[in-house]
Amino acid sequence: MEVVGVKPERLTLDWASAAEAPLFVELITRFTDQIKQLGALGTAEGMAREELKLKLSAARFAVESVKLRTRFAKLAQDLREGNGYAPDLIEAKMAEKVNDAIMREIAKQEKAIETSQRGEI
Repeated sequence: MEVVGVKPERLTLDWASAAEAPLFVELITRFTDQIKQLGALGTAEGMAREELKLKLSAARFAVESVKLRTRFAKLAQDLREGNGYAPDLIEAKMAEKVNDAIMREIAKQEKAIETSQRGEI
């Protein structure tokens, strides 16, 4: 989220079992209030709509790509060979792979836009 320029507070991951309805309601209410306080997507981030759209599109394309899945497979192999199963290490390495893929895709899409604006094919 940070690589794209979106506030990380716009994403949360919590757990509530089916038997914990009151907790589920509390989690959803808290998150909804948090999003309302942040305001419209892009506004709180100080980002123009078109820039936000480009970056989110690039991020989606990057995380759905076969190339990223291949990088994760290679990372899993490297971690197995090095016995590197510490949660912090895994999180850092995965973030590195995802962030790199997103930044590359953003640069690629920005270059494509610049090229089309100059009238090049």
